[in-house]
Amino acid sequence: MRRTPVLAAVLLMVAGALGACASPGEETAAAVTPGAYDAVVPAPVSAEPGGAAYAITADTVIRVPAGERATGDYLAGLLRPSTGYPLPVTEGGGTDGIRLALDGAAAGTFGDEGYRLEAGAGAVTITAYRPAGLFYGVQTLRQLLPPAVEARTVRPGPWTVAGGTITDRPRYAYRGAMLDVARHFFTVAEVKRYIDDLAPYKLNRLHLHLSDDQGWRIAIGSWPRLAEYGGTTEVGGGDGGSYTQAQYTELVAYAASRGLTVVPEIDMPGHTGAALSSYAELNCDGRAPRLYTGIRVGFTSLCIPLERTYDFVDDVVREIAALTPGPYLHIGGDEADATSPADYAAFMDRVQPVVARYGKTVLAWHQITGAHPASGTIAQYWGRTGTEADVVAAANAGTKVILSPATRLYLDMQYDRRTKIGLHWAGYVSVETSYDWDPAGFLQGAPESAVAGVEAPLWTETLETLADLEYMAFPRIAGAAELGWSPAETHDWDAYRLRLAAQGPRWTEQGIGYYRAPEVPWE
Repeated sequence: MRRTPVLAAVLLMVAGALGACASPGEETAAAVTPGAYDAVVPAPVSAEPGGAAYAITADTVIRVPAGERATGDYLAGLLRPSTGYPLPVTEGGGTDGIRLALDGAAAGTFGDEGYRLEAGAGAVTITAYRPAGLFYGVQTLRQLLPPAVEARTVRPGPWTVAGGTITDRPRYAYRGAMLDVARHFFTVAEVKRYIDDLAPYKLNRLHLHLSDDQGWRIAIGSWPRLAEYGGTTEVGGGDGGSYTQAQYTELVAYAASRGLTVVPEIDMPGHTGAALSSYAELNCDGRAPRLYTGIRVGFTSLCIPLERTYDFVDDVVREIAALTPGPYLHIGGDEADATSPADYAAFMDRVQPVVARYGKTVLAWHQITGAHPASGTIAQYWGRTGTEADVVAAANAGTKVILSPATRLYLDMQYDRRTKIGLHWAGYVSVETSYDWDPAGFLQGAPESAVAGVEAPLWTETLETLADLEYMAFPRIAGAAELGWSPAETHDWDAYRLRLAAQGPRWTEQGIGYYRAPEVPWE
């Protein structure tokens, strides 16, 4: 854990001002006020409060660049329910109101996702090089307003943004969250709600785990029984479910409107029980096993020598690639215990070019580094120690790695022994444990440049409802987002826990049933 000297001094001054008799909860709750510049999560590169405040009123107009109404409409949709104000969105000039502006000469300042937010008496102005930066600037503006702005009914206000300037851009290009809809199925509406939950924290990838032993969740026209039969159950024997291609397209578009690029995953050659149950011809012995509803892993495999296997892979990849505008397609590759190492390597040698042929970048779990990762393939690390020789060697040879260490970022791990849902095979993962590490130094012996970003997976063996998802994700997902976005020098647990506490009232307004971690001084 690192503490910057300035931040440490501020904390000491706050503690002294509150008095020696103040309890820890009183001391820390007073240190950060929701809506203040020092309460933003993820922490920005630079935040300088000062000057006159801006008040949103019934006369406020949202001004956007020509042809860029989407983010303005999104912002208006956030603010209208709680303020009750009309907040018209208009293209064109004007120096007042909430102004979104693109600066085509600011690539070096902002990159594709950075922004500057300036608040003063006459206006709030968000400037970016690309529309993505405007969207992330809007998320910061959202946090500079009182938590009641998240309400879906009219509140009295006032709706004031303190004066000041924030300049910001992300540390890593890949900042993801994964949702497992295979072990338990989640509807389109539930996934959209989770997407909305993620949006305030500047994540930019939504990894959907669409297939596993317990269920196949996406319709494939050339192999219809995958969804029609393989999607009819889930862990515990429930009804399961699957997305039509139209529903999947709807989810992809909705995620994009919230700044998230969908990364679809079809896990193979293991974790393929639902596919093997749906088509006997995919099994080496020609016999389809029964549908599986347990949580054991590592016992299924596609038939590696069978040429029909590669017809199947080609068809599935082709159809999903055509439905997915983002650059990535995840081919799984973990826990393939029923596949010999030689067969595993042979399979990956056949499959990676298929993904490339349909215009996508391969993502795979880090076990692919024990085979032959193709040039451009990205490995997703889910181990515990950061010392695995194959991963480190691949990273040194040029393979980029997304970090999802199970001991830090697996959101399905129980917080502690009292947590009633989740698992703990990787240990208990408290909010502090999840946050307090540095991605740059996690892979021991690998260069920092090998780290492409971070992703927080949420597996659903024991999670059945939207409330389960939100309880296990929040508050840890906010810390994962900060690890991906914020500069390393801002990383400090003592400061973060205060900013995290200020998020609690926002989640309450949104109806998120979050875990009130004892190490965080919630109001």
